[in-house]
Amino acid sequence: MYPLAQILHSQGYYLTGSDNNETETLEAVRKMGIPVFMGQRAENIEGADLIVHTAAIMADNPELIAAKASGVPVLERSDLLGIVTSWFDNAICVSGTHGKTTTTSMITQILYTAGIDLSAYIGGKLPCIHGSGIAGKSDILVCESCEFVDTFLKLYPDIAVILNIDADHLDYFKTVDNIIKSFHKFAENTTKAIIINADDENSMKAIEGISGKEIITFGKSSSADYYPENIRKINGLKSQYTLMHKGKALGEITLNVAGNHNILNSVASAVASLYVGADFESIQKGLEDFRGASRRFEKLGFEKGVTVVDDYAHHPTELEATLTSAMEMGFNRVWAVFQPFTFSRTKLLLDDFARVLSIPDKTVLTDIMGSREKNTFGIFTRHLAEKIPGCVWFPQDENAEYTDERKYFNFQQVCDYVCENVSEGDLVITLGCGDAYKIAKMILKKLKD
Repeated sequence: MYPLAQILHSQGYYLTGSDNNETETLEAVRKMGIPVFMGQRAENIEGADLIVHTAAIMADNPELIAAKASGVPVLERSDLLGIVTSWFDNAICVSGTHGKTTTTSMITQILYTAGIDLSAYIGGKLPCIHGSGIAGKSDILVCESCEFVDTFLKLYPDIAVILNIDADHLDYFKTVDNIIKSFHKFAENTTKAIIINADDENSMKAIEGISGKEIITFGKSSSADYYPENIRKINGLKSQYTLMHKGKALGEITLNVAGNHNILNSVASAVASLYVGADFESIQKGLEDFRGASRRFEKLGFEKGVTVVDDYAHHPTELEATLTSAMEMGFNRVWAVFQPFTFSRTKLLLDDFARVLSIPDKTVLTDIMGSREKNTFGIFTRHLAEKIPGCVWFPQDENAEYTDERKYFNFQQVCDYVCENVSEGDLVITLGCGDAYKIAKMILKKLKD
């Protein structure tokens, strides 16, 4: 909601809002002069001409009930985001099952470095803009575009970036073919150009039959329009390569984020930035300065010889890329602390999760975070743990009600086990799109104390 507040505020709209927790983001909102109520109550909506809520707000929320009874238009966040994207003549909408936040952040950093007065909407915090969004005066918007429940079909992309298409959100899509069909509609909705991963078979299927827009490909080899050549790994986190365009060398790129997947993300970012007018020097500087978005292989600290990193990876493909990169960095041992997210995903992709969570030296699991779901699937952490050699997990009574107190106890057990068994020279990486990052902070505090 924060980037939307920034953009609307910059356009002269009068905003108020509410939340249940004090955060750095809320403090930033208040500094813009936007009143924020703590707690959600019916009276908070008085005087509003439009009321916007996130999908995370439950139907029994008193403020949402009052909003729907008020006669005032009520929009879900993604509906408003769609409207906002229509205001820009160069809306770069970054889509894909994996890598959206990183690539959106890379493009934003490049354009910001180039001195372009852009607007941005990112699913994570980017240090150079001090948050997850920015409101500018140019016609350029960089927007992370999520496929979940087809929300990206509400957007108005001028330039669409399609990074990859994988089996995810199958509780909604049911089949990969249905996901491909949604991405096809997203591509059809694009007005100017589609920047697409030539190496990803599903992505290329999604643009079959698309006409009337420029198709620009990126990939690992010269079969794509843009590709990296002469890749050198300098250390675990740093790499360099030559960016090529149809056989011609554009120049050297230095990256300070790990993994081959990020090399490809950076190529896509360079292509999108070139398309909207960034010069190559800004691309070089922006990518070299980029140190990752928050929760994307984010180094949180170093205590007692132990490096602690946090990463948002929560799908087997993402976990495989992150953990493979981690294992190549030369640490004594790599510890993966994973919080499975949603019962449906855990059950549907159980064997894939087990395969990739066998990559690190040590794997520790928490309870499954159900989020929007109830456990009607009969799936528990032990079902995953039993498939991973040497895995340690901390199940409570599987029939017990899942409360904040129970979760904290579960996290404390994980923290205590890791701290009692970790060694100097080890890497501990917390993984998941829920709140597994809290365990990383707990581990650092316990090691320090």
